[in-house]
Amino acid sequence: MVVVRPLKGIIYNNQKIDDLEKVMSPPYDIISEEMQNEFYNKHPNNFVRLILGKKFSQDSDVNNCYTRAKSQFDSWLKDLILIDSDKPAIFPYKIEYKIQNQKKIMSGFFILLKIDPDYKTVLAHERTLSKPKADRLNLMKACNANLEPIQLLYMDKNDKIKKAIDGSINRPIIDVKGYDNFIHRLWKLENKEIISMIQNELKDKILFIADGHHRYQTAINYSNHMKKKTGNKDIDAPFNYRLVILVNMFDEGLSILPTHRLIKKKDIDVKVLINKLKDYFDVIEKKVENKDKIINISKKIKEDLSTKSDHKIGMYLKDKYYILNLKDERYMDNLAGDRSKTWRTLDVSILHKIVLEELMGINDNNLEDHVKYTRVDEEAIKFVNEGKYNLSFLMNSTKIDELKAIAENGEHMPQKSTYFLPKMLSGLVMYKM
Repeated sequence: MVVVRPLKGIIYNNQKIDDLEKVMSPPYDIISEEMQNEFYNKHPNNFVRLILGKKFSQDSDVNNCYTRAKSQFDSWLKDLILIDSDKPAIFPYKIEYKIQNQKKIMSGFFILLKIDPDYKTVLAHERTLSKPKADRLNLMKACNANLEPIQLLYMDKNDKIKKAIDGSINRPIIDVKGYDNFIHRLWKLENKEIISMIQNELKDKILFIADGHHRYQTAINYSNHMKKKTGNKDIDAPFNYRLVILVNMFDEGLSILPTHRLIKKKDIDVKVLINKLKDYFDVIEKKVENKDKIINISKKIKEDLSTKSDHKIGMYLKDKYYILNLKDERYMDNLAGDRSKTWRTLDVSILHKIVLEELMGINDNNLEDHVKYTRVDEEAIKFVNEGKYNLSFLMNSTKIDELKAIAENGEHMPQKSTYFLPKMLSGLVMYKM
């Protein structure tokens, strides 16, 4: 059973911060070093100082990015930079944005979700990596708080929950333009009847993790840690709950974008790789003109990847790219016969099983050493041009019904298979345990 409850959320105090836009930040996992510096300099109370603090060579067990985050978090609470809500509430949230010249509004709400350590009512569709989990666990242990939410999807074809919330909110408590130039609006809703209705509507649902697989598993690890540390076996202890944003899977404002793969491996022989690829794919070579701008190259690759039924992958090198079109889905039957038909026919599964594992020797054991990720089309080209990576693979998007089928089968896609848009703004609501 899905159990949710309202919370006394912590938010920035607009009586202390005259411009809330200056203290908001992107989610921790999309912040580059350059962005980190930018947000550090933006405001002394910018949220990046909590979720992704700087690391220094003289750091120790007692003075590091996690202990500094705790010190700042406690200080901001003491100085009323951050303030608690008076009463338990949920926090409706809307993001207004444009994609491909189309205006969209995604609607969701912050609420506490009781952790399901067995993944029976909360389903995951991606595998997780060890380093991000350790990092987020260290931060949670230091601050005893959920500083950023996890985004989960629920199914509500009649949109009953959203309609009830929309009919009960008026003026937002936060209305800002984020780092992404999207408009982020937050409300506070204390209406007990509506909260009770939401609890009843969700109790028999299945939830799907959209964004935050690492943070959800970290919440489970943190709960186990606290049970052992405190001896508290209360099933409703605060550490058994996690701050989440819930969004209707059928929300028209929800978009899924692809995540591209950047490859760094010393022993890649491109000619040999291409000959091997031809055993599985129709391989079409495309020249890149020197005068072409990166944005034009990415546009051409996306146009070449466009398909309704084929499995196409783009492989980019410095002066050319290749379109890989799978010849026969049955190749995947041999390489992943223990997986469902849906899993075997995902583009990202085809890339990982045939290209990375079978042809390039990149598997679960060395994946983190050789593969990095970007959601920005131009970065998949730029970083190869700059020599930071040998090559990149550009992907088409995973579809929402594929995600649902994978999760319901209890399977996991390869890491970073989905990228949901819009991204949440960090710094809106926090939960201290």
